[in-house]
Amino acid sequence: MIINENIKEILENDGVIAFVTDTVWGLGCLPNSEKAVKKIYEIKKREQYKPLILMSSETYHLLDYVKPVPKVGCRLIKEYFPGALTIVTEKSDKTPDYVTSGLKTVGIRVPDNEVFKSICEATPGNVLATTSANLSHQPSAKTYEQACENMAEFVDLVVPDYGFECKGLESTVAGVFGDELRIFRQGAVKI
Repeated sequence: MIINENIKEILENDGVIAFVTDTVWGLGCLPNSEKAVKKIYEIKKREQYKPLILMSSETYHLLDYVKPVPKVGCRLIKEYFPGALTIVTEKSDKTPDYVTSGLKTVGIRVPDNEVFKSICEATPGNVLATTSANLSHQPSAKTYEQACENMAEFVDLVVPDYGFECKGLESTVAGVFGDELRIFRQGAVKI
């Protein structure tokens, strides 16, 4: 699979890309680019209090962005990563406040999609600050055509899906705080 060589350059120049995941289409940028994160909020017309999440092709790339994950979270990671689960846990100092809307927590996820994995391998640091590819309060894009329709005029690149389509159901979002597990959104993974 040939992933667009421009991805690295686009991201390093405060760019925003749209891409397929295992669940729905996403928008992403480098987490250390405040300019690009602001662009995502503008594109989506997203409320400032709603945080972005961090995604990568491998769990270990995300671990620097969070404090040590509680045991219950580690079990979920072992069972469901890569997959349609987002784990919300305490962030480390490496995660900028503008990514988390000033919250002390951050969501992390490893999608199970070959195109997304290749994008991460082309991404400096292998981590993207992400959200779904749609305007706020509109349905998430589920196909390349919908992603282009929603986002092509706003983003720097809509990466083709190369036949690796998403399933169309958002990820489950689970918060892990000490021994406590809290389900914020029931999605593709049933917990």
